[in-house]
Amino acid sequence: MPHSSPWRTTFAKRAYLSAVLLVLGLLVSWVAGVPDQPGWLKVRLDLAGLLYTAASAVGGANFFGAGVRALRRLRLDMNFLMSAAIIAAILIGEPFEAATLAALFSLAELLERFAVDRSRRSVAMLLELTPEQAERIRPDGSTEAVSAAELKVGDRIRVRPGHRIGADGRVLSGSSTVNEAAITGESVPKAKEPGDQVFSGSLNAEGALDIDVSADAAHSVLARIAELVRAAESRRAPIEHFVQRFAQVYTPVVTALAVLVILIPPLIGLGDSLEWFVRGITLLVIACPCALVIATPVTVVSALTSAARHGVLIKGGEHLERLGSIKALATDKTGTLTKGELEVTSFKTLPESDTEAMLQRVVTVESRSEHPIAKAIVRYGEGRGVRPTAHISDFKALPGRGVVAQADGVTIAVGTEKLVGPTEAALWGALDPASIWVFATTDAGSSARISVADTVRPEARLMVAQLHKLGVRPVALLTGDQMGPAEAIGRAAGVDLVRARLLPEEKIAAVRELRAKHGMVAMVGDGVNDSPALAEADVGIAMGVAGSPAAIETADVALMADDLTRVPYAIRLSQMVRKTVRFNIAVALGLKLTLAVGAVLGFVSLAVAVLVGDMGGSLLVTLNSLRLARLHPPGPHEHGPSGSHRP
Repeated sequence: MPHSSPWRTTFAKRAYLSAVLLVLGLLVSWVAGVPDQPGWLKVRLDLAGLLYTAASAVGGANFFGAGVRALRRLRLDMNFLMSAAIIAAILIGEPFEAATLAALFSLAELLERFAVDRSRRSVAMLLELTPEQAERIRPDGSTEAVSAAELKVGDRIRVRPGHRIGADGRVLSGSSTVNEAAITGESVPKAKEPGDQVFSGSLNAEGALDIDVSADAAHSVLARIAELVRAAESRRAPIEHFVQRFAQVYTPVVTALAVLVILIPPLIGLGDSLEWFVRGITLLVIACPCALVIATPVTVVSALTSAARHGVLIKGGEHLERLGSIKALATDKTGTLTKGELEVTSFKTLPESDTEAMLQRVVTVESRSEHPIAKAIVRYGEGRGVRPTAHISDFKALPGRGVVAQADGVTIAVGTEKLVGPTEAALWGALDPASIWVFATTDAGSSARISVADTVRPEARLMVAQLHKLGVRPVALLTGDQMGPAEAIGRAAGVDLVRARLLPEEKIAAVRELRAKHGMVAMVGDGVNDSPALAEADVGIAMGVAGSPAAIETADVALMADDLTRVPYAIRLSQMVRKTVRFNIAVALGLKLTLAVGAVLGFVSLAVAVLVGDMGGSLLVTLNSLRLARLHPPGPHEHGPSGSHRP
């Protein structure tokens, strides 16, 4: 569906025409006041009044209907207040004031609509990233151009360099780098090989890719993101409900006060009835709570859409507001603080052993195994140019112990202490319990020791440091792993507390304990295995969930990329939202209170009331709210405070 700009609506056209008529009226008034005009330039002042009245009618048409409906429901909102003020100004013979009210208030409303539209437009632009057409591969290998919306699960598509990917799927053949910034918020392109997942709307860089489609257009990750942000915008934060309730009481109270200003002073002989009528109408204009009402929603919408552009999905204003109150944070270990992928951290042989030959044999044997440790060892060898040879025989996998095989005529055993025996393991002395230890021996007398571990994410320590600066302490590691590996990961990440060997129900108890001691708690996990703890926390944060529909649906906050720095960014954003909303409300109420006193004392005119009290206040809080779009997560090499602004 094409995006409808607020600048092209009927409301906007009335606002433009009203402003033009007001300016023409001012020009006519100025020309009529010029002395010694030539005969052909003489203009009557009643023409200016006619233009002002027309400006009032055109601009007021944006509010009259809604104002009448508000009066019928006895809910005196801003539309009723402005309608009453415009009509009253006409009736007392002040068409210029009426035109000023109608034109400036229409323009103020238009600016507010633009502010909200600007924030929401980024969500619509997400869906526009999906190309209209895709190149589908026929069974005979030829290709055909089809609408991307027609693609179904199981179709195969070809994406050429420089083109956007038309559907979610997995790479069948080809290699390239793909920019997934629209999905994850990460601008650094990722290398893609056969078997890797790709997303609709991502930009393919240099190589052609053949892709197996895994989701249709309606169920793509991009479509789910857009839908979730739309839903989030419709769910109000608690402070929004408070402001709405306040405005429902505030408006009729000030309306009643304006009526008293109109009636009481003339009755007790304090002045002319018309003068106090004008002051009362001016007070009505000042009372219009538009700046107060938009102070919160514009801020929340701006923050939600800004976060979505940086790969952080926050499921509504309630969760956004709650993030700023977080006092402690719990995090899972595997796949959260760590990469979730085993890596070889050291490979050593005894002095009399040939290290290169031993690594070659170990990699060759382990290449026949599907165990995660074996795959880590193979990757380690490939990173050093060592690839498996084909000379393997008598291969035996011994579950829970390791593997034994013949490699180039040499018998080799690779596995745990249970496989090689305690005597062999004792040759290496004391071993760090934080690692998984693998031993290798051959019948030729060679021995090797391999340490394998799940390594800490490079940004983990930065995340913890940023959380501490934001006042979030302690940061606790909760894991079902053994204490040794858990403490090693905790030290590397700089967390304050480590709890290990926890069952799912024990993680829930740990979250409750943190809440009882410190206050509101956020939990960071993978969104699936940690579901109970995520649900128990005040805010559940699932990370790295671009390909996980379940995680996107269940978490309060979903981080689309595997980037821990998005956690303090989200908390910093929430804290800024709270400060911005408080500032906006204080400005709106302070400005109105000052002008209200001035109006009652006769120092504030109708024009000043709408220009400063309404349009000025609305514009100020709107621009202040849009500043949130400037908040960025730190880049991969930035170590400044969370939320530092980029130029």
